[in-house]
Amino acid sequence: MSLRSALLALLRVGPLSGYDLQKQFSQSVGHVWHAPDSQIYPALRKMAVEGLVVAEEQTRGERGMRRVYHVTEAGDKAFLEWMNSPPEYQRTRDAAHLRAAYLESAEPAAARAFLRAHIDHWRHELKCWEGEIAHIDAMDNPTLVRRLNVTSEDDRERTIAYKRFAYQGLAARARAEIEWAEHGLEVIDRLEGPE
Repeated sequence: MSLRSALLALLRVGPLSGYDLQKQFSQSVGHVWHAPDSQIYPALRKMAVEGLVVAEEQTRGERGMRRVYHVTEAGDKAFLEWMNSPPEYQRTRDAAHLRAAYLESAEPAAARAFLRAHIDHWRHELKCWEGEIAHIDAMDNPTLVRRLNVTSEDDRERTIAYKRFAYQGLAARARAEIEWAEHGLEVIDRLEGPE
């Protein structure tokens, strides 16, 4: 997935200013595709040059102006082509699993600290994603509500189900990482002796 596809996904729901797009990004696709705010505006400018979005200048207050971005027909087509094409998987870069492969070089206390930090990180992620699932179930997720407002009644159930499915996958990944790190603590105890 490219940043371009993530931005098009949000803008297909309706026009947004760059600022509002940054907020929407962090509240939705930011859970599955990280991009710093500093990348969003350059990407929008490039997408405008490519004809995927168009920027409309709007008055803001008495003297201010803001740009509101709209998806063009070409942008909508590019998004749908991306959605209907097979994904391009990339080799994983995973610092935690790389480190785990060489834990024999670490002091047992450092190895345990690493795995406990890994567990804490993924417990936090799990809590976040379970919270998102709860917001979906309660229908108070702002991005989902915005999406549903422009979704036909016939497609609402599908939209909700797929959004929930995505977060269930993230939660499952978090649970697997926690289980893996807990097993790693058992391996350390077996090989190095208990603390």
